[in-house]
This record gives sequence, structure tokens and C-alpha cells, in this order.
Amino acid sequence: MRASASLSTAAAFVLGLAAIACAGCGAPGEPVPPQPIVPQAVTDLAARQQGDSVILTFTLPTRSTKNEDLAGFPTVEIYRGSQAPGVAAHKTSTRLVYTIPAALVDTYMAEGRLEFRDPFHAEDLQSAAGAQPGAPAATTMVYMVRTNAARRHDSADSNVAETPVYPAPPPPTNFQANVTEHAIDLAWQAPASGSAIAGYRVYRGELAAQAAAPASAPPETDLAKMKFLAPLALLGPASEPSFDDPQFEFAHTYVYSVRSVAQFGPDSIESADSAPVIVTPRDIFPPAAPTGLEAIFVPATPTAPADIELSWSISPESDLAGYNIYRSGQLGTPGRKLNAELLSSPAFRDMDVTTNGHYFYAVSAVDRAGNESPVSQAVAAEVPADSQ
Repeated sequence: MRASASLSTAAAFVLGLAAIACAGCGAPGEPVPPQPIVPQAVTDLAARQQGDSVILTFTLPTRSTKNEDLAGFPTVEIYRGSQAPGVAAHKTSTRLVYTIPAALVDTYMAEGRLEFRDPFHAEDLQSAAGAQPGAPAATTMVYMVRTNAARRHDSADSNVAETPVYPAPPPPTNFQANVTEHAIDLAWQAPASGSAIAGYRVYRGELAAQAAAPASAPPETDLAKMKFLAPLALLGPASEPSFDDPQFEFAHTYVYSVRSVAQFGPDSIESADSAPVIVTPRDIFPPAAPTGLEAIFVPATPTAPADIELSWSISPESDLAGYNIYRSGQLGTPGRKLNAELLSSPAFRDMDVTTNGHYFYAVSAVDRAGNESPVSQAVAAEVPADSQ
């Protein structure tokens, strides 16, 4: 009896320990609270001045710190600070100045990167009133960004981007474009200001077809709202207030903008964009008249009647569609066109000739836009009386 009691006591003790051990256990299959998604940190933040704004660009994260795909764009927080003399950029304190909600992030996207414009007022810059080209920067702006996919669960800080900020030059005025056969000629006026302008930079973008506009846009045209097929890109610098763009295609719609450039020591600062000019060049330029026209009488043979064979030099026009042949009975008159369709090669055989006939021939070139050149210099040909 004593042994049995001891076994019972031991069993009870073991069961008690098991109960204590399991007291903190949840029920099998109990759900674990989901861990918050934290985006990876931005690593390529860059800052540059244009006019009275600092433009920030960076690539948005698409994965979390656990390498999971983000469901969509994260919310973006932009922090800004002013670098004090002798203080490193990464040690400059910044404060939150803008929050871009996730639902609006796509409106700031350009070619896969987020682009944000932070405006400032020139009068806010230290010593701005006395700044001259070659003088030190008025201040250095420091930026950092964070993103989040859930409130209070921000990413780590991005890299720090800094840019010196100078009093910007004013943009050019009276910007105009003129379409010629081989180039779009651009011209503008230097800004009426005491600012020392070191030169200009010309930018061009291509617009979607539905965005086509008259030859010049009003000054209030908003570049940010245009539907670009190709965004504004630098065409080239200009030392004078004019620039020729030969790299264009007829019937395409282009938008041009020009910016003034001021030099502050090693740094060059662009103005804001000028009022843009929108151009849809149309091909209204006829080809040059063909040259080298010759006419040769070919006597009749037992199997073929007499004819006059015409040939001329190949037109050098890059958009040539073909040629037209004209015949007249009197020099100096256009006569009638002999071909029903454009001739693809510089040769023609006039089979509709008569004995003792006197003819004058001329040829023209036609481009793919339907523009016809003046006729060539006329040549004469005769069919002898005994040609049949």
C-alpha cells in the first residue's frame, strides 16, 4: 500500500509540472500577429538646383527589409536642413518638410524615378543680395528621405544629399522658333537683369500626338502637365541667344525650353525654364528641280514604233517619292503630264509621238509629302519625217 501511494504521488507531481509548463502555451494553430512591412532604405538620393528650386531625384524601394515585394508605392517623407559652416552634411540636423501620400506618389514619377521640386525664395538665402558670380554659396541645403508602407514604421534614413544654393539667374525671354527645311531655328532674348549670364542650355522634348499645339505656346503653358513621349533632354549649350536644331522629323510635335546659366566658381547654375515653345514642323518645302535631262530619238524597228527616250540625273532628295514628265509643243509652256503615276526611276519612254513631230520635255521631282519641285530646264526632240 505504501509503494502504491508513492507512485500516485509521483504521477501527480509529473502531471503538475506538465500543467505548469503548458500554462503559457497558446492553443494549437493560434494566429501570430503580422509583422509590419518596412521598406528598404533609399540609397540614391540626389539634389541639384534649378532656378529657385532644388530638384530631388531617387529610386523608390520596391521590396521590404525582409525582401518581400511591396504592395504598391510607399508614402514618402522628405527632410531638409541647412548645413552650418564646418559641419559635415551627414551630421546636419534635418526636419520633416513634405509628406507625399502613397496615392499621389505616381504623379511625381518620371522614367522610373521620383522627382520632387523644393522651391525656395532668393531673399531667404543668406547674403543673397550681395552675391556675385564667383562668390561663395549663400547656403548649402541638405536632404534625407524616408518611406513607409504602414504608419509609424518608417524605413531607415536614406543617404544624405547636399547641394549649394545660389541666387539663380532669370530665364530668357521672348523665346521663338522658326521652321526651315533643314533645321528648327530657335532664338530668344537675354534676361533684362544685372545678372552675369555665362551662357544658355537648350532642352527639347517630344509630345504625344494629342498634345499637339499651335506653332508657339502661350507663356503660361505648364511643362509639368504636358504629355511627353520623350521628356525634356539637353540638346546642347549656346553661348549666344540662338540655337539651330537639325535633328527633327516633320509632323512630330516638339517642345523647347531654354535656361540661362550663371557661373559661381566651379558651379554652374541654371535658371528656371523659359516660356516653352511648341512646334509641329510641316514639310512644305519642295525638292530641287531635276538636272541632266536628255532626249534621244529612237527610230522604228520591224517590231517596235519610233519613240523618244528620256533620262536625267537621280535626285539627291532624301524624301523623294518620284518624278513627273511634261511635254509641250512650244518652248516655255508647261504642256501636259505624260505619266499617270509617279515614276520611280529617272527614265521614261514617250511612245506617243508622230512623224515630223517637234516636242519639248521637262521633268519635276515630288517628295513624300506631295511637294512638287519646279520643272527642269526643257530639252527639245524631233521625230524625222521618214521615221516610220
